[in-house]
Amino acid sequence: MASRLVLALAIFALVLGNGNAQLSTNFYSSSCPKLFSTVRSTVQSAISKEARMGASLLRLFFHDCFVNGCDGSILLDDTSNFTGEKNANPNRNSARGFEVIDAIKTAVEKVCPGVVSCADILAVAARDSVNILKGPTWNVKLGRRDARTASQSAANNGIPPPTSNLNQLISRFSALGLSTKDLVALAGGHTIGQARCTSFRARLYNESNIEASFATSRKTNCPRASGTGDNNLAPLDLQTPTAFDNNYFRNLVQNKGLLHSDQQLFNGGSTDSIVRGYASNPTSFSSDFVSAMIKMGDISPLTGSNGEIRKNCRRIN
Repeated sequence: MASRLVLALAIFALVLGNGNAQLSTNFYSSSCPKLFSTVRSTVQSAISKEARMGASLLRLFFHDCFVNGCDGSILLDDTSNFTGEKNANPNRNSARGFEVIDAIKTAVEKVCPGVVSCADILAVAARDSVNILKGPTWNVKLGRRDARTASQSAANNGIPPPTSNLNQLISRFSALGLSTKDLVALAGGHTIGQARCTSFRARLYNESNIEASFATSRKTNCPRASGTGDNNLAPLDLQTPTAFDNNYFRNLVQNKGLLHSDQQLFNGGSTDSIVRGYASNPTSFSSDFVSAMIKMGDISPLTGSNGEIRKNCRRIN
C-alpha cells in the first residue's frame, strides 16, 4: 500500500514537472510582489512618449500567442542556430515595442531577479496597455515560462494576414480554441493603433464594400503604385486611434474598416450581428474582450519545468 502511494506521488510530481501546472492570477504574489507596479510604470512611460505603443504591445502578445502558444518566442532574435519569428511576414517591418519589453524586463529583474518570464511580462504589458488607453482591466493569469526556440514558418502560417476572409479567420481562431465571438472581440483591439499602406492598399483600390469618402481620404496617403508610400500609416480606427473604445465596430457598420480582414467581420456574414451588438453596446464589447484575452492567454503555455525564465528576452539563457 505504501509503495503504491509513493508511486502515485511520483507520477503526480512527474505530471506537474512536465508542465501541466495551471496558470494563476496570484502566481508571483510572494516571489515578485512588485511585478505589477513595475510593469505598469514602464508601460505608462512608453505610452506617454508615444500613444501608439500601447497598440504595438497588445499586438506583440497576440502575435506571440498565435505561434506555438504564449511562450515569449516572438521576442527572440535570430541566431546562427535558428531563424526566429521577427522576420516572418506578419512581423517584418511591423512588429514593434521590443525595446519596451527589454526595459520592462530590466526593471523587473531589479526587483526580483530570475523570477518572471518574458512571456508573462508580455501578458501583463498587453493588459496595462489596454487599460492605460481607457480600456478595461482584468486579472492576468500567470506562470508561463519562456520558449527556448522560435519558428518563422509557424509565424508565417499561424498569424492571420490582413487579406484573410471570414471563413479563414473563424477557422484559424477555432483551431486555437477561440470562438467566433472571441474572434470579433479580439479584432476590436484594432480600435487602437495604425496599419501600413501595404496592408490596406488592395482594399482601397480593388474593393467595393468601402465607404467612398473614407477610401478617398485614405488614398491621399497610400498611392496605388506598389513601392510608393508602402510604410505610410493610417489609423485602424478613424475617430479615436489612441483610445480603447467601440468606435472600431461603428466604423465597420459604415463600411469604414481599414483592412480587408476588418471589413470581413461586417460583410453580410455570420458575424454581422456580433459587430452590431458591440457597435451599440461598449460594455458588452469590453466584457467579451476581457474574456477573449484571458482565453487567448491560455493557449499552450509552457509551465512547470518546461522552458526557462530568460534573463534577456531576446535570447535563450
